Amino acid sequence: MVECPKAERCCSFTNYGCSFKGTDPRLKQHETQSIHQHLMLVLLKNKALEEKVTELDNEITKKQTVLQRLSNKIQKMEMEISSQNQSVNRSDIDIISLQNTLATHGELLHRVETEKLERHKLEDIFKQDILWIKYKTENLSSRVSNIESNQSDPCLYRGSNSLSASIEHQVSQHDKMLSVHEVRLADMDLRFQVLETASYDGRLIWKIQQYERQKRDAISGKTLSLYSQPFYTSPFGYKMCARVYLNGDGMGKGTHMSVFFVVMRGEYDSLLSWPFRQKVTFTLLDQGLGKGHVSDTFKPDPNSSSFSRPQGEMNVASGCPLFVAQPVLENKHHQYIKDNTIFIKITVDVSDSPEL
Repeated sequence: MVECPKAERCCSFTNYGCSFKGTDPRLKQHETQSIHQHLMLVLLKNKALEEKVTELDNEITKKQTVLQRLSNKIQKMEMEISSQNQSVNRSDIDIISLQNTLATHGELLHRVETEKLERHKLEDIFKQDILWIKYKTENLSSRVSNIESNQSDPCLYRGSNSLSASIEHQVSQHDKMLSVHEVRLADMDLRFQVLETASYDGRLIWKIQQYERQKRDAISGKTLSLYSQPFYTSPFGYKMCARVYLNGDGMGKGTHMSVFFVVMRGEYDSLLSWPFRQKVTFTLLDQGLGKGHVSDTFKPDPNSSSFSRPQGEMNVASGCPLFVAQPVLENKHHQYIKDNTIFIKITVDVSDSPEL
């Protein structure tokens, strides 16, 4: 296609701001005469472009700063989420542990309630037996009284001697049966009291009452030491108790209160790991506002016979002969003794217990 020689065309610097239009001769003349103007237009265009580039660089820098901040926030949030996830995992583990503990306690509660029900049934039977024995005894006593009142009659007296002896024998037998039932009932009361206060988590708070009298008995030698009720590391774990010398023992005799730990023979010893290796902590509790508890911790010696599997009812006690000085214990600054009572807490570390 051939262009018309008289057609008008735009200046080649139109993109830089030149608005000239004309034929080819005039356009060539314009470009020759307007070199300076065209250079100025190019410079102005370049300057505007440089300013635009600078502006874009600044915006990019700002965007990068914002992006860096957002990236830091994201990293921080990821760390927080990770920490939250760890907390959630720990909470899940704690919840599972609590559920297991609740299940164990539920079983123990069910066992105790069942044994309480059996105890009440036995108590009712014993009470009925005792009432019956009392009734028979009173009846026999009444018969004996009638016979004795009729002994003034010679005829009745001769026949009543053998009957009176027989009745007295029956009364004696009934009295013996009544005594046996009362002893058995008292023994059951004691057994259920121990069962109801038993601990199965390796912790025991031992309440020792009548401190002053017990201390005098220890000094006089009447009762040198006291044993706590048994407690356990778990329902099927180690059986233990504590032993206290209120007037001290060994190195602490006469100057300290000595506290010892005793491993007892349990029903599940054949399933447990021996020797006993769990850490033991004794704590004398301050019953006042100061809460200046006194604690001592020891790790069992695996070579000591005190921590081997018991062959008798209990092993030799082992612990802290210098647990607390008597002046400290009886100092009024702390209320270790309140209402003539002290509390000793025994804690056995069961966190790594090798039990089933």
